[in-house]
Amino acid sequence: MIVLTDLQKVHDQTTVIDIPSMHVKEKEIATVFGPVDSGKDVLFQLLTGSVNPTKGSVLLAGVDPSHDRKDFSRLVGVLFAEDTLYKRLTVIENLQFYCRLYRLPKTRAVEVLEQIGLADQTRVRTEKLSSNLSRRLELGRAILNNPRVLLLADPFVGCEQASIKLIVQVVRKQADSGTAVLLFTQDTTNLVNFCDTVYHLDHGRIIEAYDPRQEQQRQLPFMVPARSNDKIVLVDPAEILYVFAQEDHTYLQTLGERLPTQFTLAELEKRLSLSGFFRAHRAYLVNLQQVKEVIPYTRDSFSLRLKDAAGTKIPLSKTAERELRELLGY
Repeated sequence: MIVLTDLQKVHDQTTVIDIPSMHVKEKEIATVFGPVDSGKDVLFQLLTGSVNPTKGSVLLAGVDPSHDRKDFSRLVGVLFAEDTLYKRLTVIENLQFYCRLYRLPKTRAVEVLEQIGLADQTRVRTEKLSSNLSRRLELGRAILNNPRVLLLADPFVGCEQASIKLIVQVVRKQADSGTAVLLFTQDTTNLVNFCDTVYHLDHGRIIEAYDPRQEQQRQLPFMVPARSNDKIVLVDPAEILYVFAQEDHTYLQTLGERLPTQFTLAELEKRLSLSGFFRAHRAYLVNLQQVKEVIPYTRDSFSLRLKDAAGTKIPLSKTAERELRELLGY
C-alpha cells in the first residue's frame, strides 16, 4: 500500500533522504521515528506530495502523490503536525465541509464524531476546543473518507492519556479495516502494543527496523555502561542529566561526574527514548525530567535550563524547540 523505491531527495547538494526500499502493507501500522535532524519531515513532505523526489518513486495505494492529486485526496488521509482546522466553524461544520468536498453524505460527519468521542461537542466552535480535543477532530477529518492509506504526523501531540487511548483505538480500527497506516514521530513512548514496525531514521537513512514490543522486552531493564577509573559502571538513565558528543566521543553527564561511553549519540537516542530523553541539539540529548525551563534569547535562539544546582544550560535548536513545544503542548 505504501511503497518507496530507490527514494532520494537532494537539497543544496546534500542527500537528505536515501531509502532504497520500504513497504507498509494493508492492515499494518508502522512508524518513522527519528530526531529533529533525521529527515522525517522531508520524508513526510515527499509522501504528501509537498515536494518531489530527486530520484526514485513514492506510491500510496498505487498513487503518485506529486502528480495524482485528485486520486491522492480520495485515497489518502493525512493528519498534519500543524493545526489546520477552520477555527470559526463548529466541530460538525468542519467535518461537513469536507463531506461536501469528498461528496460524502452528511451522516458520515456524525458517524466520525461518534468514533472520536466528540458527539457532545458538535456545536462548539473549534477555537474553543482544548488541544487534545482539537487533535481528535484533526484525526476525524483524516479518516472521514475511509482512506486506504493514513499518514499521521505526531498524532499524540498536546494529548492527555484519555485522548491518546482513544486515538490508538480509532487508528487500530482503521488499520483492521484494511488501511495502511504510517506515523511520523520522535517519541516512541506510546507505540508498544500499538505499532507493528518502527523504522529508525537517521540523517535520511533507515538504520534499523524493529517490532517495538520485542524491543521493549529486549531493552528493559536498561542501564547505560560507561567507564570510570578503568572500571565499567552501569548508569541508571534517571541519573543522567544529559548526553553530549564531542570530538567523536560521547559522554554521560550526571550530577556527580562526566562519564565516557562507547555508544554513539544516535545509539543512545534510540535506547533512551523510552526513558524520556529528547534530542535538543545535534550534539545533545537531554533528560526532560531534569529540565526546569525553556529560555528564549531571540526568535531563533533557545536554551534549556536544568534543575541541577548550577542551573546548567543546554542549547536548543530552533527546530527542536518547535518539536518540544508540540510534544509538551506549551
